[in-house]
Amino acid sequence: MASTTYTLDEIATALGARLEGRGDLRLSGAAEPGDAGPDDLALAMQPAYAEALPKGHARAAILWEGADWRALGLEGALFVQRPRLAMAHLTAMLDPGPEIAPGIHPSAVIDPEAQIGVGAAIGPLVVIGRGARIGSGARIAAHASIAEDAVIGHDALILQGVRIGAGVMIGARFIAQPGAVIGADGLSFVTPEASGVERARASLGDQGEIRAQSWTRIHSLGGVEIGDDVEIGANSCVDRGTIRSTRIGSGCKIDNLCHIAHNVVLGRDCLMAALSGIAGSTVLGDRVVCGGATGIADNLLVGDDVIFGGGSRVLSNVPAGRVMLGYPAVQMQTHIDMYKALRRLPRMLKRLKGAQNEVPKDRPND
Repeated sequence: MASTTYTLDEIATALGARLEGRGDLRLSGAAEPGDAGPDDLALAMQPAYAEALPKGHARAAILWEGADWRALGLEGALFVQRPRLAMAHLTAMLDPGPEIAPGIHPSAVIDPEAQIGVGAAIGPLVVIGRGARIGSGARIAAHASIAEDAVIGHDALILQGVRIGAGVMIGARFIAQPGAVIGADGLSFVTPEASGVERARASLGDQGEIRAQSWTRIHSLGGVEIGDDVEIGANSCVDRGTIRSTRIGSGCKIDNLCHIAHNVVLGRDCLMAALSGIAGSTVLGDRVVCGGATGIADNLLVGDDVIFGGGSRVLSNVPAGRVMLGYPAVQMQTHIDMYKALRRLPRMLKRLKGAQNEVPKDRPND
């Protein structure tokens, strides 16, 4: 694939950056300073990164405010206020996206009752079921399957091996990374009498009399509803609801290997890092952030703008605006105090044992 080139001036305009030096330099890529070639824009937003510039061959770089680009041997430089935001715009310019040929590949299997929007690109061995509706400009890569009556908005990008279940409703500009599964049945089973799990939960630990029982399946009649501008990572799963739909609000970004269980509701612009999971019927507010491997128990309420640090285990409701960490998750400052106290325990116990040894075992009579 031929690379698209941009002048440094064009990149500055797209990034909202201040340009110094040669705006006519033509560049086709971005690279770390030590790896940059003459056609790359080096990313040296901090002095520590710039130390590697002499190892590469960059003619231009993104630098920090106050940097002397001439002394660094560059012909031009860009200066930005927020480096990671600049990276977002730069990578969007330079990313060609996956190669999915326009039109419908001859090996795709599309039901006659499915509706395909104008300009959609459908790759090899894609299967689209009866009554499914695919929006205009959608791109669907090889081996994806979209079941009956699913609806996908315009400009979606559905990558290799994605599975979208029956009746799933998805908004515009959706991105699904390879292997994502949306609309599978959730874990919903019941025993004829109260199970040991139910009794243990009610008693906080005692499951009572042990009885042999088998599990009866509760079928999933609900769907999945996903808003606009949502991204689902590779091999992540979103289960359909039992009766009502599982819902993911517009703007949510979900990393690889995450699980959203049946009946969960996510508000707008939530962020979930890899290996996080939300158990059934829990409701998250807007802009909730889950660090890697966060686990949230079922039937909980989490308010707007809550942040969970990586590895947190959430066992109770969380009010809006809290920053939480630990197992069980508590406010971050409380967790830090608990951790400091835990580290002191061995020393405290040693001192206590020493103090006990100093006390005579047999005291004289008064």
